[in-house]
Amino acid sequence: MEPATLLSGLLWFAAFLFSTTVHEASHALAALRGGDPTAYRGGQVSLSPLPHIRREPIGMLVVPLLTAFTNGWAVGWASTPYDPVWASNHPRRAATMAAAGPAGNLLIAVLAFAAIRGGLFAGVFESPDHVTFSHLVDAANGAGWLAALGALASVLLVENLLLFVFNMLPFPPLDGASAIGGVLPERAALRLRALTASPVFSVLGIFIAWQVFPHVVHPIFSALLTLVHPADRYS
Repeated sequence: MEPATLLSGLLWFAAFLFSTTVHEASHALAALRGGDPTAYRGGQVSLSPLPHIRREPIGMLVVPLLTAFTNGWAVGWASTPYDPVWASNHPRRAATMAAAGPAGNLLIAVLAFAAIRGGLFAGVFESPDHVTFSHLVDAANGAGWLAALGALASVLLVENLLLFVFNMLPFPPLDGASAIGGVLPERAALRLRALTASPVFSVLGIFIAWQVFPHVVHPIFSALLTLVHPADRYS
């Protein structure tokens, strides 16, 4: 394996591990504030990846490592425990818990985007000859540490936008399906929650989400590239 491929894979894996930890910790914190201490007792209200890895070692370590080096970007999964009785008694709080995870990813994406645009404005970064999701910007003066910073910001932006968009698709068991309950009448939210808890609907929902995701994410990332480099047009 070439050193550049190794470094890129490690960067994507590290970004996935950090971003997924923030995602799950955000779920856990929202649940705790909403009155459910289940995840807190399990140690999930933490930015340490260890409790999340212990809960989902395959989804947090094995699959992300494999996909980071084979696909060029990391794929995996994690989960946060919660009390289903609490969720049934407080559907709006459960919806807030569901939305909190993607919100954490959106915050990281916004901060990474601000760092990239700020670097371009300050002349620290410049547009590269060839834009990739791992390489949205170049170091203007060729400094190695600036190039590494640009790569880190690029991967964090893309990884967290991917996590946000995918998880907010309104198909069970994704967060978007549960978050809808926050804007529904309480009785309708309870019915939706019962529906999304079905394993059959969960399997069907994941299948549909994977079919829909490429069609949703392509225009979003075209818009992202245009926002990063307004002088260029992407489609």
